[in-house]
Amino acid sequence: MEKDSVLLDGLKSSSDRAIIRIYDAYKTDFIRFAARYSLASEELLDIYQDAVIVLWEHAQQGRLDALKSSVKTYLFGVGKYMILTRLKKTAKQQVLTDDIAEIPDQLYDENLHEERVASLREGFQQLGDQCRTILRLFYYEGKKLDEIQARLGYTNKDVLKSQKSRCLKQLKELTKGK
Repeated sequence: MEKDSVLLDGLKSSSDRAIIRIYDAYKTDFIRFAARYSLASEELLDIYQDAVIVLWEHAQQGRLDALKSSVKTYLFGVGKYMILTRLKKTAKQQVLTDDIAEIPDQLYDENLHEERVASLREGFQQLGDQCRTILRLFYYEGKKLDEIQARLGYTNKDVLKSQKSRCLKQLKELTKGK
């Protein structure tokens, strides 16, 4: 493998040869390294390609002029950050799915019995204003927690998540057995 300084100079000058050399040289090692994160091989390959593009962009912008690590280390760091970002996004989607799963499936059934609907409405009306607002914004209007946080003036998203969870639990208790 060529010296890192030669490769970085090639990246700065948009040399196809340098990009291809880096891409080919580290691809297998990266896929092996990234496999521990349990993503599909296609996702890992996409992330690797994106990481090489970021490496090239950073070289173009001069952000690698004072690089203290090897090109490989930098590339793997960028790739790892992208993997963790993707995993975090997937985890958030899973949390949302779990939250929705807490609501009884009957809520989504178009053939709800009038009795159940009335029970839910009654329970919802018994909630405090803050709980009604949070649940309405999140479940009915589909707002994200960040939007609700800003709209309702919460200073911490974790506090909002806890409050939403308590409100949902309270609604379940109010409608339980009805």
